[in-house]
Amino acid sequence: LLNALIAHGIGHIDAVEKTEMRDLVLRGGPWTEKECHDILDYCDSDVRALEKLLPAMLPGIDLPRALYRGRYMAAVARMEHNGVPIDRDALDRFEAARDAIVDELIAETDRAYGVYEGRTFKLERFRAYLQREAIPWPHDANGRPILDKDTFHRMEREYPQIRELAQLRSLLGENRAKRLPVGLDGRNRTLLSPFGSSTGRNQPSTTNAIFGRSAWCRSFIKPAPGHGVAYIDWGQQEVGIAAALSGDPALKEAYESGDPYLAFGKQAGKIPEDGTKETHKAERDRFKACVLAVQYGMGDKSLAESAGITAFEARDLLRMHHETYPRFWEWSQAAVDDAFLLGYIQTVFGWRIHVSPGHNPRSLANFPMQANGAEMLRLACCLATENSIKVCAPVHDAVLIEAPLDCLDEHVARMRQYMAEASRFVLDGFELRTDVDIVRYPDRYVDERGKTTWNRIMALVDKQEQQIVDLRIIDTP
Repeated sequence: LLNALIAHGIGHIDAVEKTEMRDLVLRGGPWTEKECHDILDYCDSDVRALEKLLPAMLPGIDLPRALYRGRYMAAVARMEHNGVPIDRDALDRFEAARDAIVDELIAETDRAYGVYEGRTFKLERFRAYLQREAIPWPHDANGRPILDKDTFHRMEREYPQIRELAQLRSLLGENRAKRLPVGLDGRNRTLLSPFGSSTGRNQPSTTNAIFGRSAWCRSFIKPAPGHGVAYIDWGQQEVGIAAALSGDPALKEAYESGDPYLAFGKQAGKIPEDGTKETHKAERDRFKACVLAVQYGMGDKSLAESAGITAFEARDLLRMHHETYPRFWEWSQAAVDDAFLLGYIQTVFGWRIHVSPGHNPRSLANFPMQANGAEMLRLACCLATENSIKVCAPVHDAVLIEAPLDCLDEHVARMRQYMAEASRFVLDGFELRTDVDIVRYPDRYVDERGKTTWNRIMALVDKQEQQIVDLRIIDTP
């Protein structure tokens, strides 16, 4: 606000004073009577500044789109107010046993590796383990093993014996995060930070939002008595967007088949027409890796690393994608060329980023899928909140809604209608399908990727609580 006022030559509150007042508000009450008056004056100064700023900026504002984005802000306010229902009892039990769980996990897992000293991961011990197992681990320029999450994830596919160590490190990373913020009403709330990314997507805190945590943590989500929640997502949203916007008939056919990865394999002649996800899982996984790599602008080297295949195999997959979907590739390259020529790239609803000569062409190629996906989610959330659907959280290409059990199915059906309508608006009539996972009280939400870890964690919680009970019995005279 201050920068906009300065740019238009409009008088404004001093930056130091604004910072002091903001800090006063964030400090929380109780405030003195003078502080209360000062806070109200501060808020009033912002409103009056906007009143002066609007006429100055109005000639350059794309008003219909600006009002649409303001409409989404109303939906954001409602979603932030709703929050996500959390099982506070389970969360409290986990927090109480957290330290003991960490020690138990390390002791249990490290027997096979011998790389920890207490809670400290020892690099020299890890080097010795790699040497014993003859694992050619990636190193940085200083000769130190690279220990980031992506490297562990990539290496565990090739060397399954390190999987449990990779999971342990991931769990310990989650353990270092602060407690998930949950209100007295059992709701997890966080700022959604709308328009926070260059593609216009929301960017909520990864530590404060339940959907920013590891997959196993999502099992803390549990509807209140008499209620249920539903996780509804667009199936292969980015593939559908690419098919619709590019107009590639083969890609549209692949999307509408319900399994674009299997369809790609069939269209490329590498999977028989009667092949299924079960009969040709390995082949489908490779074609899936290729489709995802294309969406993120990966080359053959990155695809080879992420899919655990050779560079030759990666190049062959990319070649098949080019040959199977030529119109998509023409459209994608044209979008990048236009961006550099015009100096910007934008969505169908006008969300725009400005492009410089040094811009990464791969991010520009991915922009139409990501940014138009964001447009789709915004519109769906507007339609839902304006029609009394309780949206607890938007999640990239999905939403979590909540409703009383007697009307949950009806709310799910309507939410899916709004999501279909939003896709048609953004994609000029092309409709994307949705998938739904419904959870009714007393059940809890389960992300299959984290199910095993959740069960393991809660078993350790039970064990720790039983040990405490046993000690109390022993200590009782």
